[in-house]
Amino acid sequence: MKTITVPARAKTLNDLLNKARRKQIILESADGQRFVLALLKDWDGFVVGADDDITKNKELMRRLSHRKSLGKRIPLAQVRSQLGLA
Repeated sequence: MKTITVPARAKTLNDLLNKARRKQIILESADGQRFVLALLKDWDGFVVGADDDITKNKELMRRLSHRKSLGKRIPLAQVRSQLGLA
């Protein structure tokens, strides 16, 4: 995903961003393709990188370790069963 900074002079786009601050909106292009514009409040993203060995990414490993400690996990086999994939 790429982040693009919207300049203050882009009035139409800034109007859409202001609307998205209040409620998620769906933008539909002339050819019918749809896009979601939504506020990512308290979103904390980071770049994983192009390296094949993601275990070198200390930030990612820290977040995964923290997430793992948050609570009960469901075994993959159980999820597959519940979704009718097993």
